[in-house]
Formats: sequence, structure tokens, C-alpha cells
Amino acid sequence: MEALTEKVKKHYSEADVEVFTRAYHAAQKMHEGQMRLSGEPFFRHPYEVASILIDLGLDISTVIAGLFHDSVEDTEATVAQLSKEYGEDVATLVEGVTKVNRVDFLSKEDHQAENLRKMLLAMSSDIRVILVKLADRLHNMRTLKYQSKDKQLEKAKETLEIYAPLAHRLGINTMKWELEDLALKYIDPDGYYDIAGKLTQTRAERKDYIDTVINNIQEHLVKIKVKADIEGRPKHIYSIYNKINDQGRHFDEVYDLIAVRIIVKNVRDCYAVLGTVHTVWKPIPGRFKDYIAVPKQNMYQSIHTTVLGSDGRPFEVQIRTRDMHATAEYGIAAHWHYKEGILEEDSMDKKLTWLRELLEWQTDTKDSKEFMESLRIDFFSDMVFVFTPKGDVKEFVQGATPLDFAYSVHSAVGNKCVGAKVNGKIVQLTYEMVSGDIVEIITSNASNGPSRDWLKIVKTTQAKSKIRNWFRKEMKEENIVKGKDMLEREAKRKGYEFQTLFKSEWVKSVFKKFTLQSTDDMYAAVGYGGITTGQILTKLIGEYRKENKVEEAMQRTAKKPSKATVASGVIVKGYDDMLVRFAKCCNPVPGDKIVGYITRGRGVSVHRRDCSNINMDEFEEERMIDVKWAKDEVSSYNVEIQVTADDRSGLMAELTNQLYDMGYSITTVNARMGKNQIANIVIGLEIADLKQLDYIISQLEKMAGVTDVFRINK
Repeated sequence: MEALTEKVKKHYSEADVEVFTRAYHAAQKMHEGQMRLSGEPFFRHPYEVASILIDLGLDISTVIAGLFHDSVEDTEATVAQLSKEYGEDVATLVEGVTKVNRVDFLSKEDHQAENLRKMLLAMSSDIRVILVKLADRLHNMRTLKYQSKDKQLEKAKETLEIYAPLAHRLGINTMKWELEDLALKYIDPDGYYDIAGKLTQTRAERKDYIDTVINNIQEHLVKIKVKADIEGRPKHIYSIYNKINDQGRHFDEVYDLIAVRIIVKNVRDCYAVLGTVHTVWKPIPGRFKDYIAVPKQNMYQSIHTTVLGSDGRPFEVQIRTRDMHATAEYGIAAHWHYKEGILEEDSMDKKLTWLRELLEWQTDTKDSKEFMESLRIDFFSDMVFVFTPKGDVKEFVQGATPLDFAYSVHSAVGNKCVGAKVNGKIVQLTYEMVSGDIVEIITSNASNGPSRDWLKIVKTTQAKSKIRNWFRKEMKEENIVKGKDMLEREAKRKGYEFQTLFKSEWVKSVFKKFTLQSTDDMYAAVGYGGITTGQILTKLIGEYRKENKVEEAMQRTAKKPSKATVASGVIVKGYDDMLVRFAKCCNPVPGDKIVGYITRGRGVSVHRRDCSNINMDEFEEERMIDVKWAKDEVSSYNVEIQVTADDRSGLMAELTNQLYDMGYSITTVNARMGKNQIANIVIGLEIADLKQLDYIISQLEKMAGVTDVFRINK
């Protein structure tokens, strides 16, 4: 306890230390007897979480909530008890973290979307809830080695997809970097340790070089009378990994392997230092970014420039003030007051605009896939910064258009938009804005409002939501007629009369799922694009199948029941003259374990049993039928294999000649170049059975330069 107590004494008042000590002993007693997989007492985990929260500089209530964050879920403690002993603030935070702990981000898409909604709501009630959860995840990742391989991979992916981007959005870079590196260690251990090893090998050389650079900078700063702290910047393995893999660079070509950070007193000194650095070393074009003039949405401010050293080796320089440095390291946590335990409201209102906007539109969308895609775009993507004609800065996701800009100003501006100027020139509404653009929107009162095509042009969810709102309010009658017609046509295309599906109890289940009040609301939602025909018909057809099973499908596809049907080398048990076709998604061949699936009007579709397209829910199972390979049937079957090999001259000719020499017919060949001079070649073949496929793969694997051969699904 001594180490943690010393931390608390260093940062908090005597009263805070007293309440922390009391909470510490209480939390320790609650978890008494519980152990972690590492063999340590379970209390070690909340101890470390509290320590991380202290390092972030959070108030004492948040630190105490870190001590108790698992108590409601794993012990006899209650929220009411915590409220009585430590105050409502601590109890509310623990309750919020408990709810977030129950979120399953790896579930089906509908559930995943709902869970992310819950997390956003938890953030909106008190941002500290997520800060505690991030500290919880960070310590769990530090001790992930004690988990099973499957659990390691699951948690690492979840961390990389959800928690690291969340830390980035909150500006907590120290946490983001560590989460990304720890996740990479389990997702691609070979890649992680390869880079870590190379960094270790070159550490002494880099240190000498950085020391030389730092001394040179210090000498020049003395001349301009600027005091600064200069340090070598720690390396982020995941960042290097991405540059090597995504950009095809070699380890030695990554610019920011060598970097220095210069921390000064004020903004004026930042630009004075920049001028000095560019005087001493030649800047590399395209590698300069001024995040002081145009801060990132997560509050980050700094000047970045990459210059050529005297020996021609590039290195990065970051220049910022001390306040900027605190924000860069700790993000939103850097703006917390220890004593008051609250954030500055004016500051936070600006800093959390993105969260407020997320909460505004997340309640509007009913489509889980759309919600997830929008979240990835608006929440986790890179940003561009553009200017209004008055010089105000606006931030958008990459790919955003002038229409996104118009709707960010006001709904009325977007609805009346008839054109746009960028940097004084007329551009199309599909133009993708880039950082530094000056954007002006042209409006007209004669405009009839947005076009439905605009939904395909805009990139921000905010703009899409406002366009849909216009259609919902201004064109309800038209949307009702259009939506009904769309549903009837789509139902007919699927082989149903819409009125057959339109039973009141089934329609009520649609109302409940999509929070609708009436049939007109349902038609209108389809008409303006709020809900798709597929979403509604999937629900109605599902109810229809539950009631009618699949007897009518059996009657359509089978003419005369008999002992069995033999077609295309497959026996369909119990039916004669039934149309049989092989599924293109998995291309089964003799030797594969197979299953039949009764389709509407197209007979039996034969799939491999491990095919991911087979839907085995409670009513679809009725459409499965036993099939097996006919032993005496001689036929040929299509199959696709992928060959991965070192790219070289004559590779394709050698592959095709080898297959022809073996006596197999090639139906298709599709080749593409991968990264690092690796060729991926997909070959379609005609074979008789699985034994032939295994033989082909074994022979191709023996060829020079071939690293992998495997069967693929389309």
C-alpha cells in the first residue's frame, strides 16, 4: 500500500488521503480470498487501476471508483452501500463502469451496435466512467499472458478496434500507444517482436544521434533566448508496424524512428523554435503539420515537421507548450481539477462536441449495420480541417463533401444548398474536401430541398440524419405511397404476396423492433430510407416461416416423393426428380461433408456443412435435408484454390504447365500483386473429388517460391 499512498499524498489533500485510505482497506477486504489467473490476490487489479487513474491526474472520487470498480459485480457490495460510505459521485461512477463491463463488443452486429450505444450513453452521463474502464482494460492487457490463446486474441482485437480508438478520441495518447502495442503483441507476435528486436539493436546508435541533435538545438536556442526541455520521443511499435505493412516500407525507411520533442513556455516560442529548426536543417516537403493553428478534435496541439539531418538521415521534430504536452499525453484527463472533481464547463462543451453529436444521431438510426459503419467513420477515422469564409475552423471525417459542410452550419443551409465554392472556385457537391480548403456554400430560396442522391454523397452521420429528417417531415404522404410500393415489389420478388405477410400480430413485431407507431409510419420510414425493405421483410418472412414451416417450399421443389433422387452425383434422400445445384459460395466436391438446403423454386442447393452461409436458426433448420454423394456417379466439379508465392518472371507459366501436365482443366486464373513482392493467384479447376484436390495442393506446394496453397470459398 505504501507506494500507492505516497502517490496519493503527492497529488491530493489530507482529507482526500484519509478517505482514500479508508476506501483502500474496504476494497481489499471485499475481494479477500479472490485470486487472479496469475496467482496474485484479485485486489492487485483494482490497486493497479487506481494507480493508473492517479497517473492520469484524475480527481479522488474517480480514483476511489477505480478501487471499487469490480466490487458490485464480484462481491457483496452494493451501489447504495458505496453511496452511503463514499458519496453519490463514487457510487454513480462504479454503477456506470459495472454497466460498461457487461458490454459484449464481439457479439452479433445488432447486439454490438446496441452495446456501443450503451457505452456512448455511459460516456454522456459522466466521461470519467470510460476513463475508469480504459484504466481497467489497460491493466488487463498488461496481464493478458495468463489468459488462454483464444481469450488473448479476442481481447486484443477488441482493444484494437474499440478501446485504443476511444483513448485516441479522448486524446489520451500515452494510453492509446500502450494499448495498441499490447494488442499487437497477441495479434501478430512475430511482427511485434521483430520490430521490438530491431529497435533494441539500434537503440544505442539512435541515442547517440538524438543526443547530437539535442545539443545542436540547445546551442541555437540559446542564441534566440528561448528556454526549452528537449527529449527523445519514445517509439510506438504499432505505428511502425502499420507504416511497414500498409506503406510497404522497410524498417530503416520509417521517418519517426528518430524523433525529438521540444517543449517551450508559450506559443510564440513554438514558432520561434520552428524557424530555428528549419534554418539549421532542410525540411522535407509534405511533412509539416501545424496542429496549434488547427487543433485536432481530441484537443491535440503541436507542430510537427520532418527534416533532413546533416548525414541525410530524416528525423521528426515536435514543438509544443507545456500545457499542450499535458493534453497530448493525457487528453481529456489533463483538464481535470483535483479539488473540485469537475471539468471546466466551457472548455468541456467544446472538447466533447463530437460526443454530443454522436448521441444526437445514435437514437435516430434503426439499422445496426448503418450505425456500426457510421460509428467507424465518425468516431474512429482520420479528420480534415477546413475554413469558413470568416476563417473559423471546421473538422470533418476524410472524404466529407461541401454538403457535409453545409449541414454542419445549419439544417436550413443544407436543405437550400444549390452549389459550393472551394478556395474561390465552383466545385461539384461530390468534391472531397482536404485540409486547408476555404469552403463557401451557395444557397437559394427557390431550392426544392435535398435530393435522395445526397444520402450517397454525404459522409457524416449528422448530415445523413438531417437529410432523412427533411424527407420524413416534408414528404410524408409521398413516402407512405413510395414505401408501400417498395415493400410490395420486394415481397413479390422474393416469391410472396405482401398481404400474405401482413398479419396484424406479425406487423406489431415489426413496430416493436423499429419503434414505430403505425402502418403509415412503417411505410414512410421505408420511403425516406430510414428502414430498408429487407429489414422489414426479413422479420415478416421469419414470422411466416415459423407458422407455415417450409411445407409449401417442399411442395414447390419436389414433384413425386419416392425413395431418393440422384442428380449431378448427389442423392437427395426421400425425393424423386428434384432439381439439385451446387452452391457457388463453397463449391462442394466429393469427399466434402455436405447438406441440402431447400430453396424457393430452385430445388435443393448443396452446401459444405462448414459453409458460413448456412443459416441454422429455429425455423431455417426445417429447410435442411439429408443429401450424400452418389458412389458410382462420375462427374467433374468446380473448385478454386489460392497460390501465394514470391513474385518472379515465369511463375504463372510454371503453375499452369504443372496443372496441365497433371491432367487437370483450368477454368479461371486471377492474379494480383500483394505487398513485398508477393503474388496471390486464384485458380479455378475441374476435379472429380477431394482426393484429387489434396493431391493438387501437395504438388503445387513443392514448387520453388510457393509459400502457401489452399482451397477458398467465393
